[in-house]
Amino acid sequence: MGSGIFITFEGIDGSGKSSQARLLAEQLKADGKQLVLTREPGGSEGAEEIRRLLVEGAPDRWSAETEILLFTAARRDHLEKTIEPALRAGKIVVSDRFADSTRVYQGVARADLRGVVDALHEQMIGREPDLTFIIDMEPKTALARGLARGSGEDRFEELGLEFQIALRRGFLALATDFPARCHLINGARDMDEIAAEIRQITSDALTT
Repeated sequence: MGSGIFITFEGIDGSGKSSQARLLAEQLKADGKQLVLTREPGGSEGAEEIRRLLVEGAPDRWSAETEILLFTAARRDHLEKTIEPALRAGKIVVSDRFADSTRVYQGVARADLRGVVDALHEQMIGREPDLTFIIDMEPKTALARGLARGSGEDRFEELGLEFQIALRRGFLALATDFPARCHLINGARDMDEIAAEIRQITSDALTT
């Protein structure tokens, strides 16, 4: 691997993580950094095809076990085609979601399968981010925001409020599982205020 830095954004649906990932990417580019902004599921041609299977359709379309396999397949392609080449080239990779989402969505909220998720991740992915921002927000507010988008990619939002509450618990626990790289960010603030905090943490990480 080269000297690139891998930054991820995580959080429940509607938390604002995608917007914050974009804002950070724009700022880093303005600062002259070589950067790739990507997302999961997706981020490569094959992974984008799998994305449609995962985020569209009825909430009960797949079991948690099947979702784990689909997400891992998409992530492997994303890793091979997008993330690793960029990091080897010394670029910063900013990704809207990565393996932590599978740990929480399928490993905790959908089913008690965290051990399965971690084992498959170790065997097939084998990489953790260098820096992770978990955008925390009250689930009811975030869910309303997520559904209001009307994106057609709201399969997980349609699992309802209790699912979002379980997701939030999972992400809060994740922050304690990986304290060296995870930063819990209060998402119930002005977007610019949140972005400023994230920029400062990122700047500190890049200079250490």
